[in-house]
Amino acid sequence: MTLRIQFRQYLGACIRAWRRYANEVATVGTGDPYAKRFHHFGERAALMAPQGVLYNERYVSIGDETLIGPNVCLTAGISGDQEMLSCPVVSIGRKCIIGRGSHIIGHWSIELGDEIQTGPYVYITDQNHTYDDPDAPIGWQKPEEAAVRIGSGSWLGANVVILPGTVLGRNTVVAAGAVVRGTFPDHVVLGGVPAKVLRHYSELDGWQAGPPR
Repeated sequence: MTLRIQFRQYLGACIRAWRRYANEVATVGTGDPYAKRFHHFGERAALMAPQGVLYNERYVSIGDETLIGPNVCLTAGISGDQEMLSCPVVSIGRKCIIGRGSHIIGHWSIELGDEIQTGPYVYITDQNHTYDDPDAPIGWQKPEEAAVRIGSGSWLGANVVILPGTVLGRNTVVAAGAVVRGTFPDHVVLGGVPAKVLRHYSELDGWQAGPPR
């Protein structure tokens, strides 16, 4: 092995060690001054580094022992100085795990219960553009908000999209890649685009295919 290759391997190991150290130092915990910007930052909660886009933190609540993965975006409104009409706008309960690269984009009300886990790159929003004028660019048309609630104990697979107005019951599973809009009961498995109930649980009959009757 040449000296040049040995040096490159040594340098690579140093860079990887430095990145691990930097991410550990940059992770935000309960005692960090930055945590005080949030409406609530729970005990033993953590924002892992590198963090994604974060602004209007004073309208964001993070529960005890909740872990926010790397590159997660948590925002309220469209700018860091916007005054919101409700508080908190984004509320994440206790013992949740939000997968890396996910986006939780609140404008009115997004509420996640306790012990919710998501895969990577999940997108949750309570606002979308309307399409009232067929001649106007969609991005310039008036947005509308509708509150989102996700029941405790739920699991959202990778790349799930939760649209405005969605209400999920407790212990709901959403299959990877699903696009969800609507109200769904407790103890169901959702999948598809648009998402529908694939399975439901009945105390009398156990797991059954399709939606409850």
